Amino acid sequence: MIIFFICITILILGYKFYSPFVEKQAGMDTTVDTPQKRFSEGVDYVAIHPVRAFLIQFLNIAGVGPIFGPILGALYGPVALVWIVLGNVLGGAVHDFFSGVMSIKEDGKSLPEIAGHYYNVVFKGFMLIFTAMLLFFVGVVFIMSPAGLLSNLDVFEGTFFANNTFWVLAILAYYFLATLLPIDKIITKFYPLFGLLMIVMTTLIAGALLLDAPHLPVAGDFLAYFEADHAHDFLEPNPDGLPTWPLLFITITCGAISGFHSTQAPIIARCLTNEKYVRPVYYGAMMCEGIVGCVWALAGIAAFPEGYAGLKALLDQGGPGLVVNHVANSYLGVMGGIMAIIAVAVFPITSGDTAFRSLRLTVVDAFNIPQSLRNRLLLAVPILTIAFFMTKLDFSVIWRYFAFSNMLLSTSVLWLATKYLFDRRAFHWITSVPAVIATGVTISYIMTAAIGFNLSADLGKPIGAAVVIIGLIALVFVHSKHKKLDVA
Repeated sequence: MIIFFICITILILGYKFYSPFVEKQAGMDTTVDTPQKRFSEGVDYVAIHPVRAFLIQFLNIAGVGPIFGPILGALYGPVALVWIVLGNVLGGAVHDFFSGVMSIKEDGKSLPEIAGHYYNVVFKGFMLIFTAMLLFFVGVVFIMSPAGLLSNLDVFEGTFFANNTFWVLAILAYYFLATLLPIDKIITKFYPLFGLLMIVMTTLIAGALLLDAPHLPVAGDFLAYFEADHAHDFLEPNPDGLPTWPLLFITITCGAISGFHSTQAPIIARCLTNEKYVRPVYYGAMMCEGIVGCVWALAGIAAFPEGYAGLKALLDQGGPGLVVNHVANSYLGVMGGIMAIIAVAVFPITSGDTAFRSLRLTVVDAFNIPQSLRNRLLLAVPILTIAFFMTKLDFSVIWRYFAFSNMLLSTSVLWLATKYLFDRRAFHWITSVPAVIATGVTISYIMTAAIGFNLSADLGKPIGAAVVIIGLIALVFVHSKHKKLDVA
């Protein structure tokens, strides 16, 4: 139990003490007019109270990501908690914060436009392709997963509502409205309530687990990784033979670090009324997502009397959605079952619609398209039509490409934030070191993954280590060069 409290304490202390230092490097200015005040048009640039902005940002980036990912990551054992905490404090929260900073400093623009400003048109094109690709994959995943759940509910068995295509079309119809309508018509009215629901659900699950879970991790579980007579080195595979490096880092993204979050940054950056809200909204939302991730990793590790075998059996039977349903029903009864259905059905829908909204904004920014109703229609219809046909593809294939593009985008954003800090002559190490590590993980994954070069898993470790070492050496060289130029 103490291990879980240590993890939560580190996340909170990271916000309390590390985030002000990070904010200081960003150069926030509470006296300037934000994009919302300068470009208010009643569609996307709409003023939102900071508490609502926080809850919307939290829900946008969360969905079921910090639930499903940590449950799958629990297969690697207690080391999943280590990755969530360290990844969040040193990588994910910093990544999300600077996504918000750069967007609000650049008129609420999307990532490709920011990349073009700080680098060049080539990097802008690269970011445009991978941002659009990731948003499509996120949107499609968050059509397929809730549609599959809803069509298989016992209450709908034998009825028209058991048809998966019906739910796909129903979700797409909602996405069409949410993408098309001004942000204050649906998102700002209802999403804060869903954000609160996720907080309540997470709190109840955490309390129930700490009171009754049969396998709460203790310090010895972590020490076992480092004992001489154990083979469980940090980089060794889990019992299924899956290598921790790089697969754990790809499996648990939401909660630790996720490129998808940066695509959501412009939505709220266009609605904040003062730059002083950037840190509590962006860094704060990611810290809370880290807590959610820790709770569900704990559920995967500790909630099953059979231990790892129990978790694995349930995942094989029905995936992480079934694990959520089992844990919620077992520990919270009927009410828990209702919240589980909401978690695995409604939460992904709230992230899917903002994914498509972000895709529309990305295209609008890239091609400077006026925000008329006609133009919004012309964009929304083909985007959602393509998404419908993508739902016919194999879910596992979509998920693999989503995982890779998610990690690649987060790495790119960290490098973009590094350039932002270099230009300010600020302390760039807070983003450059995580960027180097993320680059090592990304390259290791694409070298060994089936969708990449499909090399031996044993090559992942030396390739990743080499990339990290070379990257750190290059950073020191570039830093020293900049220092000499500053002195000159």
